[in-house]
Amino acid sequence: MNIIISGKQIELTDAIKNKIESKLSKLDNYIHPDTDVKVTVSARKTRQKIEVTIATVNGPIIRAEDMQENLYTAIDVVYDKLSRQLKKYKKRLQDKHQDNKSIRFQDAEINLADEQEDYEDENQDIVIQRRKKFSVKPMSEEEAVLQMELVGHDFYMFKNIDSDEIAVVYKRHNGGYGIIEHE
Repeated sequence: MNIIISGKQIELTDAIKNKIESKLSKLDNYIHPDTDVKVTVSARKTRQKIEVTIATVNGPIIRAEDMQENLYTAIDVVYDKLSRQLKKYKKRLQDKHQDNKSIRFQDAEINLADEQEDYEDENQDIVIQRRKKFSVKPMSEEEAVLQMELVGHDFYMFKNIDSDEIAVVYKRHNGGYGIIEHE
């Protein structure tokens, strides 16, 4: 795996980089060697944040983040989250007798540089605080739910392979899932 570490408002020491690399290297059994693992470490007043995004070549996008007063604690927490997500994903694939090729995320790209800074128009009351661009991949509804859980969000946009339309899967408050489709 190719670990790419960047820092925002923090100087990354060799000790920090070594800690991140040693923790993430323990995930080698779950991740293809050609996979890029993007790590962003940032500091805010008294807390440090670590974000890890794994965009696998033939599998899902897996993401975890944590913010702590101690950066080393945050690294451990993020490792634990990623480890749980990868084990859960592997178990689901084994339970369904599938391999990761069923998830249609070939050449998935997470480009953190595409995120735009805060946008505010003087003439509007609505403030868009964050914007992300990504390619929508064809997949089944079940695969979209799995992908949503792996990235840790409450919703996920995808192209439904059955209808060939863009759809959004989301978590309902009652514990189930919903699908939003356009007419």
